[in-house]
Amino acid sequence: MSKRIQDMTSPLGKWRKKTWSVVSGPFKRLSENERFWIGFVVLCILTTLLIHNPIWRSGGEQVYKEGDIARESIISPADIFFVDEEETDRIRQTAQQIVSPMFSFEPNRADESVQNFRSSWENLQRRIEAEQPANRANSNTKNDLTWIGAGGVELGKVFSARRFSPNELEAVTRILRENASGDIYGDQDKAFLEGEISIVDRQRPTDSRQAQNPIMTMTAVSEARRRLKEDLSGFRSFSEKEIDAFYAALAPLIQPSVIHDGAATENARRLVAESVQPVTISLKRSQKIADEGDIITTQVLSQISAVRNYASSTRQFNRFFGLFILISALFWAAWKFIEHRGIVPRLALSEQKTFALFGFIVAAQTALMAMFFRLADFTASQNVKAPLSDPSLWAFAIPFAFGSLLMNLLADRRTALFTGIFNALLAGLLAPRGLEFAIYATIASSVSVYGIGRYRSRQTVTIAGILVGLASAAVAVAIIAYTQQPFILNTILLAIACGLASGVITAAVTAVFLPMCETLFGILTDVKLLELSNADLPVLGHLAMRAPGTNQHSHAVGQLAEEACRVVGGNSLLTRIGALYHDIGKSAAPEHFVENQMGKNPHDRLKPAQSAKIIISHVTYGIKLAREMGLPQRIIDFIPQHHGTRTLHFFLKKAQAEARSDEEFVENDFRYPGPKPQFKEAAIMMIADSCEAGARSLSEPTPENIRFIVTKIIDSILGDDQLDECDLTLRELTQIREAMIRSLVAIYHSRVDYPGYIPPNSQQRILIPADVLDSEKRGITYANPADIPVSPGGEIEDEAFDRSSEPDRASATGVK
Repeated sequence: MSKRIQDMTSPLGKWRKKTWSVVSGPFKRLSENERFWIGFVVLCILTTLLIHNPIWRSGGEQVYKEGDIARESIISPADIFFVDEEETDRIRQTAQQIVSPMFSFEPNRADESVQNFRSSWENLQRRIEAEQPANRANSNTKNDLTWIGAGGVELGKVFSARRFSPNELEAVTRILRENASGDIYGDQDKAFLEGEISIVDRQRPTDSRQAQNPIMTMTAVSEARRRLKEDLSGFRSFSEKEIDAFYAALAPLIQPSVIHDGAATENARRLVAESVQPVTISLKRSQKIADEGDIITTQVLSQISAVRNYASSTRQFNRFFGLFILISALFWAAWKFIEHRGIVPRLALSEQKTFALFGFIVAAQTALMAMFFRLADFTASQNVKAPLSDPSLWAFAIPFAFGSLLMNLLADRRTALFTGIFNALLAGLLAPRGLEFAIYATIASSVSVYGIGRYRSRQTVTIAGILVGLASAAVAVAIIAYTQQPFILNTILLAIACGLASGVITAAVTAVFLPMCETLFGILTDVKLLELSNADLPVLGHLAMRAPGTNQHSHAVGQLAEEACRVVGGNSLLTRIGALYHDIGKSAAPEHFVENQMGKNPHDRLKPAQSAKIIISHVTYGIKLAREMGLPQRIIDFIPQHHGTRTLHFFLKKAQAEARSDEEFVENDFRYPGPKPQFKEAAIMMIADSCEAGARSLSEPTPENIRFIVTKIIDSILGDDQLDECDLTLRELTQIREAMIRSLVAIYHSRVDYPGYIPPNSQQRILIPADVLDSEKRGITYANPADIPVSPGGEIEDEAFDRSSEPDRASATGVK
């Protein structure tokens, strides 16, 4: 019916049902108490892991680097002997970097190049001279004169095209030798030549020499080949084709004579690293490593690393076990607080479910704090200048007040404050400076609890975030002053900015978790209730059009019940909204209920059993309609519980009177399905529903008549044991009765007499003709309140009388 409400609640509701069916399957065989304590242990373990996870670094661990200032005194927790692998590796890496890259030297590289060229040239000349003059003109023979040296076989055609003089050949050989001689390195080894290198002669491995910045004195292979090209171009007797052919044959012969030896270099560095002795640290129990404010040196950093390694390996289980015991004790205290804190009108949950809500909020808060503490450490590590390098300043942006604000919006201030203090203790376990941050979190949580009023609009979260941000900024500055840090402008501005950011993040995270908790735990906040009171919702609009009398009755009942709830400390808003929906089932057959009738009574033509079935069906149909539109269960509970298990007494008596002697009736056919009211607000709704109907049936609603009928109705409900299953006391019933009387007297106050107006006879019941009835005057009125047909269960059933046969005893069917 209400698509808007369905869209708002159904997705999370379906997810909740699906998740619960998967999770609860194995636990169905366990009792509720066993499931609770299993969940308790799981919650303790989860919280302990969030605070001290063996896989992650602890959130309270200080991270220093050389040159930092110690933010607290550091003392050795035990006798520690530690091999500083990190420092040892650093020394080894430094030693390896000192080892110069090693190169091998080939002193005969130029002679080998010349020899290769001369050998290839002589081979070609012998082939030419071996040919006969007669065959030399044959082109097929010239194709066999291939060049066996570098540059390709096609060079033989160029070199055999003419006879080169000895001077030319000697000049070419000289150019090759000049350009292939000296220290030549490969272009790929240039990066190794910008510092100091070691050069070893391959012919004499024991001889080595050091060269500083050798790139300035050596020649690259590419440069030597370029010079070769320039020298060959200086031969005027050579054609361009011959110059290219000689360059192609000689360039590959110019090779590096100084070659990087990667294997020898790595071997030398390995030997140097192996020669470095491990760095060991020995600390005594209670030995002071550094005082607060000391400069962190390399030695102190190594000692801190020794303590950190000891804590993360030797005593890891001890710390986890001890922390688990502490967390379990805190949660046990929280459970006892929730168990004995009393009833919270706004929180319609059992103690176990309330603790589940508390545990969910604490776990979410702890996860957020652990994540943000690590984020603060990471942000500080990315900065080298103060104050940006101080993680404790960045930690002021953590949303410590999130848990208390969320609990305040969902439950009550007392539970919310306890949640804030509980989370502050966990923050102290996570924070680098536990005491300061525990105080910071406590103050921020207190502001979120007492800084706002009732949660009646979505803007409440924003207002709370602003107040938390302002308070957090002020407390952050106070903590800086308390810890005697210098009042530097940048430090103060960063602290204020992070404090304000804490408020913004608190509001944002709360806005995300609020609807989630509302759906998961079935909590009706004031905002959600106010959204359900919108008259534009389809189901309420449909009720107003189809059953205007029922709609007016629902509003009147809501007004009475709201005032009564306010007197006894119940949830008045919940009761008023429940009243709007408690009779929505009457929209199926509105004409069968007295408040919607305009004189004619359809039940005059029906058997009593049929009439009872129609009247009772408005409960079952109302429940079905409410579930289809996605109403919260707490609102749905008002529909059956405001009638309880009462019978349609006068219909039953009428059926028995009309029955034959051999006909039997089952009383349950005339009884509402129930259950009886299970909570205070439903009981007040039952009383208000009948009192409103009784007061409307009075022709003269004087204070005395109203008191009579209200007292009679409450006594009947109490006598029928309809209030046995709710937590109303006799004192509260008295307060409810007086509140009902005051409200009804205020509604039906006496009016000024108008000239010419003759009041009706007050000593007899009057049937108001249908032609003068309006939306506020429908049904029957009685001059004597004792004549109003109040059933033994406290319901008004003047409708059971046949109006057509007894005009002076009008009937209008429908129970209000």
